[in-house]
Amino acid sequence: MPDLSTRPNAPFDLRPLAAMLTDETELALVNPNAKYPFDPLEWQDKWLADPDDASFYLMDETGAEVGFFALRIGIGPEVRHLTYVFLEDSARGGAGEQVTALVEQAARDLGALTVTLKCETDNEPALNAYLSAGYEELGRSGDTATMRRDLDR
Repeated sequence: MPDLSTRPNAPFDLRPLAAMLTDETELALVNPNAKYPFDPLEWQDKWLADPDDASFYLMDETGAEVGFFALRIGIGPEVRHLTYVFLEDSARGGAGEQVTALVEQAARDLGALTVTLKCETDNEPALNAYLSAGYEELGRSGDTATMRRDLDR
């Protein structure tokens, strides 16, 4: 498992994300409503357009981008909603705890007291990572679980 870190997506640059999301299936898992192939203008104008959105790249120990996530304003600025999480195959396999901690730190740095998210219930590695990190499952709609965690300050 690589040692991961984050860097804010500033200045806003979707080239690394476009390079990671070349597979139609992977893109659909990250955002089932996005067009294939990855369209940076669509993502800039539609999926990451809110000025309060904050997006981050996950970097491995060499500084290469191996993942991505975005945090949106939730119900009020003290809540951040985790969206568009992606981690390349090379960085998967036991990285859930590390990714969750990095997401939570990014949310804290943005002033959040709580993180919310939606997770596909058939994505057992992600679901187990969130449950192990202390996320509470609030409910299920179809095959999606809504979860939240209040952050320690």
